[in-house]
Amino acid sequence: MSNKLQQLAQNILTSQGKIEADFILRNAQIADVFTLTWKKADIVVNNGQIVALDTMNRFKAKKEEDASGKYVVPGLIDGHIHIESSMLTPAEFSRILIPHGITTVITDPHEIANVAGAEGIQFMLDDAKKADMDIFVMLPSSVPGTHFENVGAKLTAVDLEPFLKHEDVRGLAEVMDFPAVLNGETGMLEKIILSQQANLVIDGHCAGLNSHQITGYRAAGIHTDHECVTAQEAIDRVEQGMYVLIREGSAAKNLRDLLPAVNTTNARRFGFCTDDKYVDELMDEGSINFDVAMAIEEGMEPLQAIQLATVNTAECYRLYDRGVLAPGYKADFVLIENIDNMRAKSVWKNGEKVAENGVMLTNRIEPNVPAHIHHSVHLPNVTKDQLSIPFQKGTKANVMEIIPNQLITNHLVIDVPVKDGVFVPSVEQDLLKLAVIERHHDLHTTGLGIVKGFGLRKGAVATTVAHDSHNALVVGTNDEDMLLALSRIQEIQGGFVIVADGEILAEMPLTIGGLMTDAPADEAKKQLASLHNALHALNPTLDFHFLLTFSFVALPVIPALKLTDTGLFDVTTFQHIPAEAEKI
Repeated sequence: MSNKLQQLAQNILTSQGKIEADFILRNAQIADVFTLTWKKADIVVNNGQIVALDTMNRFKAKKEEDASGKYVVPGLIDGHIHIESSMLTPAEFSRILIPHGITTVITDPHEIANVAGAEGIQFMLDDAKKADMDIFVMLPSSVPGTHFENVGAKLTAVDLEPFLKHEDVRGLAEVMDFPAVLNGETGMLEKIILSQQANLVIDGHCAGLNSHQITGYRAAGIHTDHECVTAQEAIDRVEQGMYVLIREGSAAKNLRDLLPAVNTTNARRFGFCTDDKYVDELMDEGSINFDVAMAIEEGMEPLQAIQLATVNTAECYRLYDRGVLAPGYKADFVLIENIDNMRAKSVWKNGEKVAENGVMLTNRIEPNVPAHIHHSVHLPNVTKDQLSIPFQKGTKANVMEIIPNQLITNHLVIDVPVKDGVFVPSVEQDLLKLAVIERHHDLHTTGLGIVKGFGLRKGAVATTVAHDSHNALVVGTNDEDMLLALSRIQEIQGGFVIVADGEILAEMPLTIGGLMTDAPADEAKKQLASLHNALHALNPTLDFHFLLTFSFVALPVIPALKLTDTGLFDVTTFQHIPAEAEKI
């Protein structure tokens, strides 16, 4: 008898009380996410599966535990997250979220794919196998994100096809190149068709798209959207057959604005997601548990919020074996004392207790990282002359103005300080120098610009976390500190470096693709705290998330002005422009 056949037979016999179960959690107040009711019962588990909910004390088990009437909910599910944004490997990421009750996530590894291509995707799949939670992968649809910059890799349908039959691949990740979709461009449609033929899910990325354009996305078979920022956008997408994933991350916080779109008749088409969230916030708050608690605080009925966080997301991604506490489903469940704060006391995965009182009960496994991904930063020896921004006709400049905690920027045309024909940074006017240097293929391309809004009084900040191409990015008040920060980024093979007055104040090495650390989460959190402290030395009045805002100034798909390694880019006209502006 095969192992699967034997387990199935055992589960059936256990469900009928004919053989002893592996585990029973007794006296649980169980969330029924189908009927939105609470019911008191014992959860009977065998071979990692729920085989019965017992209300008559009919079953026996090898191991038992008493829930003492506390609430038990299905393991929570994150419908869309970029694990790289946590700065942790998949297995380490798992260790900080399981204690919050998250047992399954759907991830899009397009950050590492932009650096290392198919090898990056394979690393994420391999490391995810070491995780205690289930991590499912959506294949990146847009690598590179644009053709206006140099990136580490390019992925075509041919490159993605070998991954389609992997048991942990659920489909095609957020399709953000909407012109390619709506114009029927062959390269994008080939990826969509491959996913459809494999009966996989296709995620959308519909930021700012109107109802007519959403119709085009639905005609392409695109299934979800996590970019809604208004309730009306969410309603429009649901009415056209999409699932809407309500996002609450470190940067984009849309939950409160979208909740009015959810009602008792359409709630089954909504789920929760994180998108991007830093390690410190994940450790302190969690992710989907935080969303459920916030939804309850905003007035959503608790069982409705739990439904969004469990069975809805499971069914969206055709994971029909989880998200429900009923016979035949995975034994993933969370014991909670106070449903309002959703704080997990104990977490079971496949019927095994894996976390208790915020602490993992399993051992950490060191990541195994391919050498190419561990050494991905290849910066040239940048000189002061290469950081020089010339002005030939005057002092009028195209200036990027950041908006704190937002991905969008403003395009200013203003006078800037110029001396001997070159731009001179001014802390008084908050006009700093910005540079992006290609770091993947020794191309030696450098884009230069002027930025307003970061408020640095001294020093420089450099990083390789520069969405989505992840070239080296540096901002500073002077060339010397900028060069030192770039030199240190090369030495530590990526991450964040903060410099002032010729000294390194803080750093966080991210040696895995320049995006993730192989250090334990606790150490990563401490390093991140040291970065935040150093930033306050450079800007004592800092009152926004500097690192997150900084990481998106190189993304040339979000208005209005961005900087790539090939130059200053006007997103509204989709063309490069010089730092020096024409006289008006």
